[in-house]
Amino acid sequence: MVANFKTVFGSIKPAIAMVHLNALPGAPLHDESGGVEAIVDGARKDMLALQAAGFDAIMFGNENDRPYELEVDTASTATMAYVIGCLKSEIKCPFGVNVLWDPMATMALAAATGAAFVREIFTGVYASDMGVWSPDAGKAVRYRNRLGRSDLAVLFNISAEFANSLDERPLADRARSTVFSSLPDAVLVSGQITGEAAKMEELEAVKAVLPDTPVLANTGVKHETVDQVFKVADGCIVGSSLKVDGNTWNSVDPARAADFMDRVRSTRGEGAS
Repeated sequence: MVANFKTVFGSIKPAIAMVHLNALPGAPLHDESGGVEAIVDGARKDMLALQAAGFDAIMFGNENDRPYELEVDTASTATMAYVIGCLKSEIKCPFGVNVLWDPMATMALAAATGAAFVREIFTGVYASDMGVWSPDAGKAVRYRNRLGRSDLAVLFNISAEFANSLDERPLADRARSTVFSSLPDAVLVSGQITGEAAKMEELEAVKAVLPDTPVLANTGVKHETVDQVFKVADGCIVGSSLKVDGNTWNSVDPARAADFMDRVRSTRGEGAS
């Protein structure tokens, strides 16, 4: 089930950049004085910088909503929909959404906003910072189709951040099983936390057993590792490396973003912007 991925991204190895929204209403870090409009303003600034850098796609996520939840408040999904709606006319590339760490909310947000793809933890059982984590891929993918979005590309993160898998099979075996049982459009390999790189040996092992499925590096790709990662992976999702000082919680640094994308083009054999 990789057709949706190819429809969105074609034959390139995409570089997908994160638009990390400021903390949403109800989250401990939410800026009550700035309110929702401050979230819109911050997202717009980052989004425009990423589009100017030439990223192949962007993805909106609620990375700042710490402590994270496995079932998010309805207000979180509604606020994300409002923010994306405010920016929709300015979005010039494919976009995706990710409501941490709630597959059902992610599917609902994608349907409401017209997103082209989603990312989430859809399979597995984990001991995590949020407690026991056991998503239901069958329920989430059926929900996508009930919402009339069978065209939505579903990116399965198979190595959950902030967690340890209770499944003792090697990651490559779990990846191969996930493709067989759960029909992802692409598989993502992550590090232990946001901004931390996936192990190259794990990325290589997963790609070796999934030659016909897109396998992307999901976290921790840095300017100096772009070439190495793209020799193995079918693309990447990047956030922290594009921020001021490479700090996840800062705003996007336009110069860092442009430099990163120039390196992607170089490793893909394209000319710099």
